[in-house]
Amino acid sequence: MKTSVIVNSALLIILSLPGFNSGINATSIADRPIVAQSDQREEPTMPFYTPRKKTTPRARVGGGLRGTDGKDPEIVALVPDHVGLTVKQAPSLNWFLSKPTSLPIRFTLIDTRSVKPLHEGLIPTPNHAGIQSLNLKDLGLTLEPEVQYRWYISAIRNSESPSQDIVAGGIIERCEFNACLVETAVDLTCDRQSILRNAVRGFWYDAMACLCELIDANPSDQILRRQRAALLKQIGLHGVADWDLRSAQTPIR
Repeated sequence: MKTSVIVNSALLIILSLPGFNSGINATSIADRPIVAQSDQREEPTMPFYTPRKKTTPRARVGGGLRGTDGKDPEIVALVPDHVGLTVKQAPSLNWFLSKPTSLPIRFTLIDTRSVKPLHEGLIPTPNHAGIQSLNLKDLGLTLEPEVQYRWYISAIRNSESPSQDIVAGGIIERCEFNACLVETAVDLTCDRQSILRNAVRGFWYDAMACLCELIDANPSDQILRRQRAALLKQIGLHGVADWDLRSAQTPIR
């Protein structure tokens, strides 16, 4: 009985305190839904490229995007300035074209163990500027494991003077599948998570090719564009990365 009197007295004191709203009880306060802040969104994870090895300095040919106003296009190979790795027999190679052109485009693939090109021939000239993809499978080409290949994209300005070609390229090496399995898990899928995994494991070509493939299917996806720009900036291709971010609102690559 005394306990009940004490509790009731305490409640009366609390209810009489200034600013206390007697119309709200403990139950109604506890039952209030928690309203999330609509402007608080989780930042998407950016890929982080971790090279597995840097055995060849100055592997990239053609440098970065200079932004000249000349009539000729610029070509940039989307590769690091060292040997880039893939786990695929017939990977995709990606390169950037600064403006539309009518110049013939030639692709060259060279096995570094040989002087003669493994493949050299014309490919379709892109009908738009931006990031382009070339799948070796479409050319019937496969890479041997643990072999370095040089590849080049050339815009031919004068067929009688190769020195006038606009050239970009890089070096690619296929990691032998069983060796890659021993060292790290191999991811042959293409989704948003595989981009992150392949980038951090050092498989540049697979991460970049997957990003380009997903952007082709979702050209207005700004997160994918930001992820590709992040990878490009990590290897020093700031000009192409900035172009990618500017074009994120447009239905082109």
